[in-house]
This record gives sequence, structure tokens and C-alpha cells, in this order.
Amino acid sequence: MSNSARVFLRALELADIATYVSWGRDRRFCEHAGWTVDLPDAALEEHWRALVERPNPDLLRRAAVAGDDVIGYVDLAGAEPAHRELGYVVGPSGRWGLGLGGTVARLGLEWGFHELGLEEIWAEAVDANQASVRILESLGMTEIGRGEDESFLGVASYYRRFTIRRP
Repeated sequence: MSNSARVFLRALELADIATYVSWGRDRRFCEHAGWTVDLPDAALEEHWRALVERPNPDLLRRAAVAGDDVIGYVDLAGAEPAHRELGYVVGPSGRWGLGLGGTVARLGLEWGFHELGLEEIWAEAVDANQASVRILESLGMTEIGRGEDESFLGVASYYRRFTIRRP
């Protein structure tokens, strides 16, 4: 992937499965993203095949792509027609620190507001994961409160909740 490649979102494809399975071998990625560590490739393949072939209407997911490379994904989760939760990842961990997380998250907001017609998007980030907190703040999201307690990389922490309304 070149640094100048434009990042965009598209539907998940069966060809993406190998990329997502490879991220399952990246322990650092799994620990940060909340994925189960050391899952067998076959279990990951089955999980991702189901997401591609039988998508859940309460979990809308798009692949984030730069050039020809899948670099992450964005989720908009929830059953309410005008209000969903943003989730996003960039993988593998070797791609972190390049500004891609903010780009992918911003594309998720654009998708939600402009293509899906959402009125409000909310997100949570564990306080101990300051990189994720900074991304949500950089998107113009407003902190609205404290969520559940959550451990992050063995550190006791809690979720911080953020929201943004359609511009």
C-alpha cells in the first residue's frame, strides 16, 4: 500500500477473508481490537464467511481499502433506523500510527450520515486506549458520559462514550 493511496469503503467480499484471517495471527492486533487470541484459521474463516454471505442487518460492515489492500473495516451497529454505534479497526498492527484509524473512522461517519441517512452516530473507546479516544475527539464527537468498566491490555479502565449528530 502506498501512502498516497486513497482510502474508501466497499462491501465485504469473499476475497477479503484471507486478509482478515491473517490479522488473527497478529497477537498485538487481536489484543487491542478485542479479538480472541490464537483462534485457528478455520474458525476465523468460518466467522468471516458468515459475515460476507449472511450479513446481520443490525451489524452493517464495510471493508476499508487503500489501493488494492484491505486495511480495515467499519461497523455501524444497532437496530434503530436513525441511530447506530460506530466501530472501526485498522490492521494489521504494523499499519498503526499512520493516521489510517482517523481516516477509516471518518469514512464510517460519512457512510452513516450521507448514505444510510443516520441522524446520530455514537461510539465508545476505552480510556486506557488513548489513541482511540483521540480519534473520536478528532472527528468532532462530543463526550457524553462514562460506560462500563473494561480492562485494556491488563489495565483496569472504563469506556468513554461519544456522540455526533448529522451536520
